[in-house]
Amino acid sequence: MFGASPLEMKAHTMTTTPGPLHTSPDFALPFRVLQPQPAHPTALLVLLHGVGGSETNLADLATDLPHTLVVLARGPLTLGPGQFAWFRVAFTAAGPRIDAREAEHSRQTLIRFVTQLQQVHGIAPQRTVVAGFSQGGILSASVALSAPEHVAGFGLLSGRILPELEPHLASPAQLAGLQAFVGHGEQDSKLPVAWAERSNQWLTQLGVAHQNRRYPIDHSISTEMQADFLAWLRPLLAAD
Repeated sequence: MFGASPLEMKAHTMTTTPGPLHTSPDFALPFRVLQPQPAHPTALLVLLHGVGGSETNLADLATDLPHTLVVLARGPLTLGPGQFAWFRVAFTAAGPRIDAREAEHSRQTLIRFVTQLQQVHGIAPQRTVVAGFSQGGILSASVALSAPEHVAGFGLLSGRILPELEPHLASPAQLAGLQAFVGHGEQDSKLPVAWAERSNQWLTQLGVAHQNRRYPIDHSISTEMQADFLAWLRPLLAAD
């Protein structure tokens, strides 16, 4: 299933474990917290899975992040047993066709969810990053580019920026402090690498500081992409 197993990693790199699933009316989405959980977190990383995946897929992505609360969110749509999504999408000869209403609902829900986590744990937006694989990366970009006051940056891993997001974009002045990481496979068969170039061009036009990296992989997250993402992420979460 597309999005179910994005990480190409060795077992010995796994140093963290997803905690139990939290479902509460106090939070807009079900989620797990990566264990061990810091007693007094000062930073927040929200990770979002791809379509057909689940919240545990990206557990291995966040390693060696001291004082960071790592939250694995579950998409609101159930596609099958253990298979979730942020919105429905069909891959056609003309490109991906999305359910724009569902995508917009997930964008608003995620903004609310991030705010709830920040309030409960006393974490500032300047110490908050959202990131995801494929459709999860799409939603990370949607949240950050429309509501940059809630996050310091976003990670777009084998994803794209939705053209449908344009009416919701924040102003260049509001986006001035935002940072982004764009990582994409050169052989991506689901979202061709041209999408990454479009993201690069759009972020440049918006004045968003970003890293733009390519990898010799298909639609996945390689160990090299993970390493580059973490190298970008760690100083951002630890920034003064």
